Amino acid sequence: MNEIKTALVHYWLTKNRGGERVLKAVQEEYPQSDIYTHVHDKALTDQLFPGSRIEDSMIGRLPLAKKYYQYYLLFMPYALEQFDFNDYDLVISSESGPAKNIVTSWRTLHICYCHSPMRYVWNMYYDYVRSKGFLTRKVFELGAHYLRAADRLSADRVDHFVANSSEVAHRIEKFYRREAEVIHPPVDTKQFYAVEHPEDFYFYCGELVAYKRVDLAVEACNRLGKRLVVIGDGEERARLQKMAGPTVTFLGRQPHDVLSWHYANCRALLFPGEEDFGIVPIEVMASGRPVIAFGRGGALDYVVDGKTGYMFAEQTVESMIRAIGEFETTGVAFDAARMIDFARHFDVEIFKDRFSTFVERKYEEHRRRLHQDGQPTRAARIAADMDAGGQDATSGVS
Repeated sequence: MNEIKTALVHYWLTKNRGGERVLKAVQEEYPQSDIYTHVHDKALTDQLFPGSRIEDSMIGRLPLAKKYYQYYLLFMPYALEQFDFNDYDLVISSESGPAKNIVTSWRTLHICYCHSPMRYVWNMYYDYVRSKGFLTRKVFELGAHYLRAADRLSADRVDHFVANSSEVAHRIEKFYRREAEVIHPPVDTKQFYAVEHPEDFYFYCGELVAYKRVDLAVEACNRLGKRLVVIGDGEERARLQKMAGPTVTFLGRQPHDVLSWHYANCRALLFPGEEDFGIVPIEVMASGRPVIAFGRGGALDYVVDGKTGYMFAEQTVESMIRAIGEFETTGVAFDAARMIDFARHFDVEIFKDRFSTFVERKYEEHRRRLHQDGQPTRAARIAADMDAGGQDATSGVS
């Protein structure tokens, strides 16, 4: 596989989040690959992909694109089609924004690792519509109509899909009518630690935005009088702080050592949003602590009621309170050591092994089709038939 020419395509490289962790792990498996994206932050990419060739689409050359690239979303499907991948044997696209809309030769294998079909035009479309003012909403609705059509068409350009969770595999089947292999994203589980005696507080970590429903965790702890520590920042922070009672503390963004301490010492992570997968819960489990999560989305792949945590069925404060009560009454069957062993099923090395095995298997199938599984070509079969005195079915000449 190191001898084939490979390209990686990622929607944009401006922050180091879950999608970028996946891309880094894939690039480490295929270090000779070139990287294509719409726009990238050079300081970030120098850190993540030192020495790699990285090429921006035309979006990166537009005014203020480094900061406001998402305003150019409607142009991104067209911009991707300007990349020439004819010289590549393998292209791996990393998708949750526009990335798979590329055009490849029929000789090029295209595998898409899908973090999610674009949320703002598919499963979360109406949430985005309701969040906007009248004029912005009308512009968004028109743009989303175009993007949805382009996104659906681009799915037909992919040879094989990989989904980051069972939830995303279901979305791919629903929106694209395609099957997907589920390979969970990489989590560096070895960088966390457990403690023998955790402290008595609940914990939330992540972006403070509306769809993550941090308000449920805040209000549940308000009513129960439980300590809650919130790490993260975002547009919802001011509103959440106003509704928070005296037992809720906001720490903003924090470095790794502060995060890992809270992971190890919390009573449990509260995870009230519906996520595509969710890296933080696995990191908390790698620290020996359980998760109380809304029972939809990626959480279904790792929260096992009574063992690794508890799930609540409705996205309401009352439902979360019931789950917290069940956890405090019954506890979980997995102790810290078993929780850590469970989390290691999602480790970086597990991801690399599963993903590279999938790619190599699909590339070998692709290569065999290109060479027709060693069978004679159509021309060779016609010639052999003529030598045997048969008729050339193509020309009608015997």
